[in-house]
Amino acid sequence: MNEEHIIPVILCGGTGSRLWPLSRESCPKQYLKVIQNDKLTLLQNTCKRISIIKSIGNPIFITNEEHRFIIAEQIRQIGLEDKSIILEPFGRNTAPAIAIAALEALSLDKDPHLLVLASDHFIQDEKAFQNAINNALTQSKKEKLVTFGVLPTSPETGYGYIEVGKDFDIDTMEPVEIKNFIEKPNKETAKKLIEDGHFLWNSGMFMFKARVILDELTKFHPEIVQCSKSSFDKNNLDLEFKRLNSEFFRKCPSISIDVAVMEKTNSASVVPLDAGWSDIGSWSSMWEISDKDVNGNVHIGNIKSIDSKNNYLRSENRLVVGIGLENIVVVETNDAVLVAKKDNIQKVKEIVEELKKEGKSEGINHRKIYRPWGNYDSVVEGFRWQVKRIEVKPGASLSLQMHHHRTEHWIVVTGTAEVEIDSEKYIIGENKSIYIPLGSKHRLSNPGKIPLILIEVQSGAYLKEDDIVRIKDKYGRINY
Repeated sequence: MNEEHIIPVILCGGTGSRLWPLSRESCPKQYLKVIQNDKLTLLQNTCKRISIIKSIGNPIFITNEEHRFIIAEQIRQIGLEDKSIILEPFGRNTAPAIAIAALEALSLDKDPHLLVLASDHFIQDEKAFQNAINNALTQSKKEKLVTFGVLPTSPETGYGYIEVGKDFDIDTMEPVEIKNFIEKPNKETAKKLIEDGHFLWNSGMFMFKARVILDELTKFHPEIVQCSKSSFDKNNLDLEFKRLNSEFFRKCPSISIDVAVMEKTNSASVVPLDAGWSDIGSWSSMWEISDKDVNGNVHIGNIKSIDSKNNYLRSENRLVVGIGLENIVVVETNDAVLVAKKDNIQKVKEIVEELKKEGKSEGINHRKIYRPWGNYDSVVEGFRWQVKRIEVKPGASLSLQMHHHRTEHWIVVTGTAEVEIDSEKYIIGENKSIYIPLGSKHRLSNPGKIPLILIEVQSGAYLKEDDIVRIKDKYGRINY
């Protein structure tokens, strides 16, 4: 491989709580189709927009244990076969994640450039973005640490700012010298920065050589490199995932690459970017990037409104009707509804934290939960019973498992089920059912070519997911 080879590093952490109730900890926004009329998730779009860049290599994904099968499935859906998926045992911010990615890249290539991207950003002008990457590459070849500074369009308080040492040319996007980094300012300060004309939003995207960023990290924070290397060297390959050693990774300081290196180094430069960028950090941001009707309304899903303007109305299931609304956000899902003023929408994050403290599942989980074999949807529940819709992908199977507190009754709706109960196997077709007694070792598989859909009726004294004792599992999830 040549010296100019670019390896994308896609950071897939974050819970996306500011886009609740659509985005939740169990399946955050990067794995959702949140953009109006878009058939791809934010992660898939991130992969797609860089796929045509010259000299682009196989990407490195940094994610966590919980989302490993979601990311693997979404990558498979877009036909991306050659990649590295690295699992962090704990979140440690971007500096350790980038150190790990650099070590992985150097194990694959002699002297690669890293293109560090978030998995959940929106970029409207992909050509302008690609041009910016090419400009960044010229600097990275000179062993510069490059960040991308977005041309500000408003005095945002949710972004950090980059002060540049001279006027920048947004048409050419030529790199310029970084003078200073500014933490997230208040509204008044943000207005002054915009008026000054020498400030860009800090996008959190970077390009640098893997070797160079490791050298700079070693200079300023050697403990990060030491802990990361030990954790990386002792990783465990599990299916297609690399699990970092938790003992060593736990010792890594939790610090961003901006604070660890970019604010300290003398080798940084910034490429101005005007490409319709957004980190989609709130529902008001979603309103800004979406197509609107003549009254400034965004309607997504089953929506009807009259005498309303400048609203974001989104329905995932039911009909939502708005009358006489202005500057309002309404987001409906199958288990929660958000109603808020656009200018107060940032407080969604506070609500999510309250839900978690109160132990409400809606603060963390969707009703539909994704698993490596498919998904299940908790349709309805009562005292000592609940009903789920289960979908199993062709060729997939659940673990061989048992329960201490519940029985199960499965009714096949679509497809064919292979059911194993205490070493006996049964083939169950559509409109047929089978009963799983308490304590029986059982497994559900889909031997067919189409998705298997069934209704599961559970009954018993305790019905939570931690009453699953896995005995055998093709995905490595064993607890017995």
